[in-house]
Amino acid sequence: MRRWLLAAMIVVLAGTSAHAETFAEFLRAFEARAVDAGVSREVYRRATDGLTADPNIPKLVETQPEFTTPMWAYLDARITDGRISRGKAAITKNEALFTAVGRTMGVDPFILGAIWGVETDYGAVLGNSKLIKPIIRSLATLTYQKRGRYEQDAADFIAALKMVQGGLDADALVGSWAGAIGHLQVNPSNVIAHGTDGDGDGRVDLHNSLPDALATSAKFLLDLGYAPGVDWGFEVSVPAGFDWLLADRETLRPISFFAERGVTRVRGRPFADGSIPVFLYAPAGQDGPTFLMTGNYLVLKGYNFSDSYALSVAHLADRLKGGGGFAASWPRATQFPNLRQRETIQAKLKQLGLYDGVVDGRIGPVTQAAYARFQASRGEVADGFITHKSFEELSAVK
Repeated sequence: MRRWLLAAMIVVLAGTSAHAETFAEFLRAFEARAVDAGVSREVYRRATDGLTADPNIPKLVETQPEFTTPMWAYLDARITDGRISRGKAAITKNEALFTAVGRTMGVDPFILGAIWGVETDYGAVLGNSKLIKPIIRSLATLTYQKRGRYEQDAADFIAALKMVQGGLDADALVGSWAGAIGHLQVNPSNVIAHGTDGDGDGRVDLHNSLPDALATSAKFLLDLGYAPGVDWGFEVSVPAGFDWLLADRETLRPISFFAERGVTRVRGRPFADGSIPVFLYAPAGQDGPTFLMTGNYLVLKGYNFSDSYALSVAHLADRLKGGGGFAASWPRATQFPNLRQRETIQAKLKQLGLYDGVVDGRIGPVTQAAYARFQASRGEVADGFITHKSFEELSAVK
């Protein structure tokens, strides 16, 4: 678990030794930054007058499932039979809209449908006042809290204030605890950057207009580099003796490169185009599902940086099209290291000259690549999958 997540557990949001300033003092101090960014003093003061911090946010930050559960548990919770059937029904009900968005904007409408399903269960949660609340308070709280993405939170807080300045009621500007708005949950900075009027009424309303929400997210994906007509990726089988150091998401190679080395699509399916650039991704190592991912998978990570999130959207899109589950099983009995043990893993890898990142317990692609090099140096399968066994192995290194 990330160090900043643990720190959030001890933050008390209104006047405490965890902060040098109270929430009210923070709001007064932040006014100058908001004004410098183009928010009028009048709008800022009207939107923040009497505002109190949301005491629930530290726990919500600390328990984000993208970062606290194994990938298979995350997928299990989001790609259920019920969500698949509800999604098929919702897309059928709005078939003309989805078809039009896909045709005019070039984004796979089932990807948009999957984002809709993962984010708000096809709009079902938008009326839940326990989950959907005024985001000025949420974003002010997050910015005050100074979690690991302070600059993004501050930018979103300012963007939300600009939306109020543009004519929206601060109390009616609602979204998730993290400030995301509407059916497909877009944060305020990206609403301003990519907001699209999908229903032609002259305004962008992601909460009440599904056409606006779909068009905005489609433009967001396109602006992130989405390539129309290209799949997100393919589940594959990897032959014995394969060089797992080729599982490098920093280097995209044509599908033919991997096919020449014995990588095949599961269930005997062919690759339609061997020239598509991909990278090999094994989120659970050699014993779990393995994928060749296109650039469109990385675009989904631009929408939400979590691999668990990106793969859940990608796979739900396939299920909404009528596809089945993954061919390979997840290694569900895997035991994972705790925060202290993950820090030890990184420190040991740094000591061995294999890791030049920060020792913070955050296990991402850089740490996994370093661990893969360690595995390769010992003649092991270098899949980079870090488990409790990795901690034991590295702890034994003198």
